[in-house]
Amino acid sequence: MVLRRLTDQTTWRRWAYLVVGGALLLPYWLLGMVLVGLVPFIPQGGLSGVAVLIVPIFAAFVTGLVPTVRPLESTAARELLRGASGELNARPPDSWESRARAGAWFSLHLHVGVVIAAMSLAIPPFAIGLLLFPFVDWGLAEDESPLHGWKQSAWEWLGPPAGLLMVLVLLALIIAAGEMLSRLAPIFLGPTPTERLAELETKAVKLAERNRLARELHDSVGHALSVVTLQAGAAGRVLDTDPAFAREALSAIEESARSALEDLDHVLGLLREDASPRTAPQATLKDVDRLLEQTRIAGVKLDAEVDGGVEHVPAAVSREAYRIVQEALTNALRHAGKVPVRLRITVRGGRLEVEVSNPLDGVSAGHHSGGRGLDGIRERVTVLRGDMTAGPDGGQWRVGVSLPLRSGS
Repeated sequence: MVLRRLTDQTTWRRWAYLVVGGALLLPYWLLGMVLVGLVPFIPQGGLSGVAVLIVPIFAAFVTGLVPTVRPLESTAARELLRGASGELNARPPDSWESRARAGAWFSLHLHVGVVIAAMSLAIPPFAIGLLLFPFVDWGLAEDESPLHGWKQSAWEWLGPPAGLLMVLVLLALIIAAGEMLSRLAPIFLGPTPTERLAELETKAVKLAERNRLARELHDSVGHALSVVTLQAGAAGRVLDTDPAFAREALSAIEESARSALEDLDHVLGLLREDASPRTAPQATLKDVDRLLEQTRIAGVKLDAEVDGGVEHVPAAVSREAYRIVQEALTNALRHAGKVPVRLRITVRGGRLEVEVSNPLDGVSAGHHSGGRGLDGIRERVTVLRGDMTAGPDGGQWRVGVSLPLRSGS
């Protein structure tokens, strides 16, 4: 276990982090000695020594309040300390609480680091001397120093074990100090409750945007593929008997495929991290005639009534309503086939009413209950605080949606 820790690069990365902290503390010690020497009411002696130690602690803490210190320390801790510090997010502090924690960490880093750095410089030479003590004279045999007696007795053989013990103690302290700082770093440099809440809000916004893009892709591309499938089948059946209809169907296939490709390219572009901003397709109820025409070309008998008041529906509601109609028609094409479909879009009482129905048999009833189509419609309705019903109704499969035109409706 110990040998594995000594050969682990993380141990020596942490040691480097500590030594750097010790080096950074030296200017603060010099500052402390200068200030103590300039203050007349601090007597020389033990009190001045305490002051020299206290000044660097306070000065390092004040330095840590600088906003750039936290991201620098977080980056260094994440790269060198690893372990629990590996998930630190290098971001500037957004409150005095996070600044104070960063200041406390900076002071702790420097002072623990200077202890490890000093021991790393002092212990190895002294330990080497003890390891070689029985084998090297160094002129101690003729010396009158206290070590002269040791060189003339069996006590000199205690030198190598003592030197080895000192090295082991140093290595244990390096490992313990590195592990301690790795565990404490997230506490001092990690996000505050306010920052965690802001991060969760950011993630929620991103997730909502991705879900919206998924709905857009499902509705637009799913509808296009359903229409293309039916149109291609119809064109193939009448290619020899009705070339004019076949050409019209192929033209509609081309238009549907091009529209789906544009939507797909847009969504994939938004999902790329390095994508440049693009203008999203903004189909609204004003474009519903084109949608109805594509559905009719697919061979569906569509009975549609669209209230002229849809021209004045707010843009946000109009965009979502278009997608709702598109998905409802797609469901009818996909699950019921080329059956008569009835569509009603009306504006009354401050609400937009959408109803799509088609004949229902035993086979299509089961199909309507699955898939993401109804879930996507329900999500859009929920966002707009509307009402939705979907299910069998007197031999018909009926989807009804009611959306308020204003947020307070």
